[in-house]
Amino acid sequence: MKGLILAGGSGTRLRPFTHTGPKQLIPIANKPNILYCLEDLRDAGIVDIGVILGDNQPEKVRELLRDGRDFGVRITYVVQGPPRGIAHAIGCAESFLRGDAFCVYLGDNLLKGGIAAIVREFKGSRAEAGIALCRVPNPEMFGVAELNAAGHVVGLVEKPKEPKSDLALVGIYLLRDSIFDVIRTLKPSWRDELEITDALEALRAAGGTILAHVVTGWWKDTGKPEDILEANRLVLDELASNVEGTVEPGAQVSGRVAIGRGTLVRSGAVVAGPAVIGRDCVIGAGTYVGPYTAIGDRSVLEPADIENSIVLTDAHIATRHKIVHSLIGSHTRIDEDEHARPKGTRLVLGEHSRVRL
Repeated sequence: MKGLILAGGSGTRLRPFTHTGPKQLIPIANKPNILYCLEDLRDAGIVDIGVILGDNQPEKVRELLRDGRDFGVRITYVVQGPPRGIAHAIGCAESFLRGDAFCVYLGDNLLKGGIAAIVREFKGSRAEAGIALCRVPNPEMFGVAELNAAGHVVGLVEKPKEPKSDLALVGIYLLRDSIFDVIRTLKPSWRDELEITDALEALRAAGGTILAHVVTGWWKDTGKPEDILEANRLVLDELASNVEGTVEPGAQVSGRVAIGRGTLVRSGAVVAGPAVIGRDCVIGAGTYVGPYTAIGDRSVLEPADIENSIVLTDAHIATRHKIVHSLIGSHTRIDEDEHARPKGTRLVLGEHSRVRL
């Protein structure tokens, strides 16, 4: 079985971050989202992986993944260009995938527990497709599956106005060669895209069996800033403590905290987990790093008060102004206006931003 990771798309809901790179590279707990997908495929025994590249700085994806050897896989790149839908992206990879069953994984998704069980179930079946489903409170925002009493798929609709179930399609699909003939017959949707939901529904209507696997753990589609922060919290909830840097006497580190090599937590700083701090950072005296915070490599916080936030690499924060529920881009500098009144602040800052609070 082969794998296919989609790393294209425009990422409009994540601007300004996606002005400087694909959304799939935004880190969750200091690891690019796409690596969770790649490792999930690898751990399910899938090591021959295609990566779909879009037109938003695809070289950054190549720079991270290279040939895949560093991650124990083999990578083949497939250029889609401008986003025209998931089904279109799959069609672009036909020459790479034909002759094999394959797993399609959207590169901005996270799934607790992985896909090994879904892959095993599909390999042992004669089904034409397999889908992962998750119950959601807002199914009208997703592709939705309707199951009968026996658990068989009896209908699939993309973003229905009146959903017939609360079962959303997770961004993971198990497919065979038969899908390519279906994709060639698709017409663009109202979004001017070739929808994977339409392809699966056409496959089902033609008599193809679609296996449905309802996931029991959490699933996140990290398409918006609030989704990224929630995914960060979910991943940090499972963090194992690991201190490789230096914690000076007088600093307080409590809870589950990971601190990278070369990082210095100075006396008088407080780090309350779950939290992750990258390599070669400085957490200065008087700084408070609160729960559910991820600090990227080479960042300096002195002083700072931050929690439930993600700070990318090479940031510099020097303010006692409390920062909460924020995404802060790499090479960002936040200084303090000495005349400002203290209050909580929520920020979404792209790379190379500069803010005075």
